[in-house]
Amino acid sequence: MARVAARLSTDGEQSTHPVDEVLPVPKLALYGFQHVLAFYAGAVIVPIIVGNALKLSPEQLVYLINADLFTCGIASIIQAWGIGRIGARLPLIQGVTFTAVSPMIAIGLGAGGGTAALLVIYGAVITAGIATFAFAWLPAKAFRTVMRLFPPVVTGTVITVLGIVLIPVGLNDAAGGLGSPDFGEPKNFAYAGGTMLFILILMKIGKPFLSSISILLGLVVGTTVAFLLGDAKFGDVSNSDWVGVTTPFHFGVPKFEWFPIVLMLIVMLITMVETTGDTYAVGDIVGKEVDSETVARALRADGAATALGGVLNSFPYVAFAENVGLVRMTKVKSRFVVVAAGVFMIILGMLPKAAAIVAAVPHGVLGGAATVMFAMVALAGIQTLGKVDLKEEKNALIVGVSLAFALLPATVPVFFTKHMDPDLSSLLNSGVTLGATAAIVLNLIFNGLGKDDAHGRGIEVAEAVSAAVPGQAAAPAAGAEKGSAEKAGAETADAEKAGAEKAGAETSGGSGPADGADTSAP
Repeated sequence: MARVAARLSTDGEQSTHPVDEVLPVPKLALYGFQHVLAFYAGAVIVPIIVGNALKLSPEQLVYLINADLFTCGIASIIQAWGIGRIGARLPLIQGVTFTAVSPMIAIGLGAGGGTAALLVIYGAVITAGIATFAFAWLPAKAFRTVMRLFPPVVTGTVITVLGIVLIPVGLNDAAGGLGSPDFGEPKNFAYAGGTMLFILILMKIGKPFLSSISILLGLVVGTTVAFLLGDAKFGDVSNSDWVGVTTPFHFGVPKFEWFPIVLMLIVMLITMVETTGDTYAVGDIVGKEVDSETVARALRADGAATALGGVLNSFPYVAFAENVGLVRMTKVKSRFVVVAAGVFMIILGMLPKAAAIVAAVPHGVLGGAATVMFAMVALAGIQTLGKVDLKEEKNALIVGVSLAFALLPATVPVFFTKHMDPDLSSLLNSGVTLGATAAIVLNLIFNGLGKDDAHGRGIEVAEAVSAAVPGQAAAPAAGAEKGSAEKAGAETADAEKAGAEKAGAETSGGSGPADGADTSAP
């Protein structure tokens, strides 16, 4: 692994492959597989968390993982390759958004869990995907208007809420998984702590490539230790098929319920901001100008992939900031590398035995890795809020009250389960939904619509999301560098202009005033 990482790093430093260059097959395979390694843990952890929360059987969980990877591959190819006016034609990997985890769990639990819950989730996902796809065909001004709903005080609060709400999910897994016979046993916390420690060590002393796959390596090492101690069971691997193909509506016909659909539409609004940021960031990295049409094509790919995800038994999709950082780190800019990664993911999505191995990761190990990821998400939100003037009472109120709303479902769950209509509960029994809605509404009340700056807002969101992933915080730096360069250029131009004016003044009049100067006394 070390030799591979070194080779990738060394080769990457010398690589400046243009975005539209088709590399030789060996390089496409090597760089594409690297993207899969950086992406894999983030890709599979969402179906694992959602599947466990809905108490799916091991066989159903394996199918969910396969469906996710299979659809990720198709979605990434659409985004990078492009089909007509769909797809940004940039090296953007598509993956299931973490923003949807808590809302999907809330929807699923409100629907009673199991496969019946999946049908309600898929109905909402398909509808939200179609709505996103349709929205991306509207004039650019319409999207910029939506962007103005998400200034830093809102995006920072939403990302912070997302991390805070998800941390208990990771901690429950660290304890052994809610409902399991050994929930709370010390050995579960030992596995979680060991996995977490291993990940943190890699992030501290590892090379950039190792840091970028620290979560994946943590899952592998933790599961290996658990297996050697007899606490990881791989019996379902032998029972799984070698090859399996994801089929549409495997779990049944989706159910379209109003409140879950509204909740998923809110999720997609947030993911649109994230994809916009990632598109601008990767455009800066590869040196390709990103205009409103490029962003629209990226969002159409998001919408199409999300609708396809609902059909193929998966979830909402977004451009992954993790891999934006990898593009910058390796300097491999060819979008066809992402196409190769998409092919790898489709192949992995057709191997149930591989998914069964992933599904066998013990709860304690998964909880250790998930807690690190979710804590980093919360930290990213806090970093974004660091750009906000919280000495302003109105901004402080927006953040504080929104956090209070976000904690309501976890603190007083009985209010939602016993005193609220089930449909309404499926919408509101989510810290992410309440926190995000409160932040948007309060910001409109106190601050009104923000400045119309889609590019700047997109870069800020990309920076926050990239910072949430170990080893991948470098992605938005390209945007920052571009801004710094523009600023430096402007300063240089001003200096030259001032010098020219001074020279002109001296030439025209020696020590006297230049032509046209006001010589009257003050």
